[in-house]
Amino acid sequence: MKIVHTKDTMSTIYLDAVKIRHQVFMLEQGVPSEIEIDKYEAACIHFVLYGDNNEAIATCRLLPLEKGVMKLQRMAVQKNYRGHDYGRLLVEAAEDFSKDLGCNSITLGAQITAIGFYERMGYVKEGEMFLDAKIEHFQMNKSL
Repeated sequence: MKIVHTKDTMSTIYLDAVKIRHQVFMLEQGVPSEIEIDKYEAACIHFVLYGDNNEAIATCRLLPLEKGVMKLQRMAVQKNYRGHDYGRLLVEAAEDFSKDLGCNSITLGAQITAIGFYERMGYVKEGEMFLDAKIEHFQMNKSL
């Protein structure tokens, strides 16, 4: 297993990330492509976790915000790999990357079904529920 990242939106890594996002967000959850692939793609650092057979298993991206803050987005794990800790490993890699850049916090919008996952990783739910792509979310934050 390996976790790699890129900012190159022409790279195989990025294309693998988009394939996972297409499967999870567009096909499974019905998110329109014009919302899923957005104007921030080139500004983000895209992470992909690959399995032992080099299959792309999970992805997320980091969007740099104001100084010291990253926004974790587009976290997705292929359906047949969920429940095996791959999401945790990927988020930890994104957190370590953020710390290495000198960031002191990560923010994210968590789907209602993922709140427990993020809480177990130390994220704190804040504010009111909001809709993103017609899916209920809560803002969550973590100090690094």
